[in-house]
Amino acid sequence: MVNHMRHTRGHTRNRRSHHALKAAGTILCADCGQPKRKHIACASCGKYKGRDVLAKQAKADKMEAQKAPKAKKASKK
Repeated sequence: MVNHMRHTRGHTRNRRSHHALKAAGTILCADCGQPKRKHIACASCGKYKGRDVLAKQAKADKMEAQKAPKAKKASKK
């Protein structure tokens, strides 16, 4: 049962030949023309499918930052 079930190195490597990772697909952004990953917002212009999604996130972060000092002032009193 020991040696009869052993696979050769060639058999093992042939099986593992399909385990290689593939490179992430990149395309050119329709708005700015910079290369970007598929299905992810563009890092340079912040748009995804023609909509400005990263600017909305920045605006939401800015609103949270403005609310935070007001809450601190209220707790000090």
